[in-house]
Amino acid sequence: MELFFLVKWVHVLSSTVLFGFGAGTAWYLWNAHLSGDPATIARVGRMVVRADWIFTGGSGLLQPLSGLWLAQLGGYSLISPWLLAAYALYALAFACWAPVVWLQIRAQRLAEAAALAGTPLGADYRRTMRWWFVLGWPAFVALLAIFWLMIARPSF
Repeated sequence: MELFFLVKWVHVLSSTVLFGFGAGTAWYLWNAHLSGDPATIARVGRMVVRADWIFTGGSGLLQPLSGLWLAQLGGYSLISPWLLAAYALYALAFACWAPVVWLQIRAQRLAEAAALAGTPLGADYRRTMRWWFVLGWPAFVALLAIFWLMIARPSF
């Protein structure tokens, strides 16, 4: 297999994992949150945090590496406007994702503590999930925009 197509395959596959696991883990944690059950939230939260570190984090590291290599192999200027826009959007997505992971860990621990104590979820938990929800949207939209940039490669 030609190197360009192998790197392209890795890049497309890792983008699929990044986006799919990001959206999937958000879906499951949000639905656990909507249940209001601390034990469910704690259990789902543990799985979500683990999946985010392994799959979202792993593919998130592979994306810029394979993308830069792919651009170089494809003969694209690394300072093309569409690539510069993609870099900025990726930085935005990462800047939102990093605190989201911390917020997931915090929400999971707060839910676990409430489940163990047999108490309802408190204001701290609700505030944590509100920030988690708010920060998730810019990352999601940024990744959608990056997909568009990778396909359209506009000249601006």
